[in-house]
Amino acid sequence: RTLESFYGVGPLVSAKLLARLSIHPTARLSSLSNQTVLDITAELSGMKIENDLRRELRDNIRRLRDMGAYRGRRHAMGMPVRGQRTRTQTSTAGRLNRIERKG
Repeated sequence: RTLESFYGVGPLVSAKLLARLSIHPTARLSSLSNQTVLDITAELSGMKIENDLRRELRDNIRRLRDMGAYRGRRHAMGMPVRGQRTRTQTSTAGRLNRIERKG
């Protein structure tokens, strides 16, 4: 669970990481040895997480907008990007796009 608090590390990635290092999924951080914690840190440093991942997503959206692609225009307008209907119920997609566009 602690690994999943990092942006970009979900349940599947954390389960694979724990299996690779042969750590029980319910093990507490306090019960792990220093070497195990260093191994986890080394694995995480090789992954793109937190600010690096957020920056990459923001750059991808900016690239789509600058090139004038359909998806980029939809992001810029705050409308659904992935083909959802817009006749009704676009408030959720609008909220999500509003969050993504900041930065």
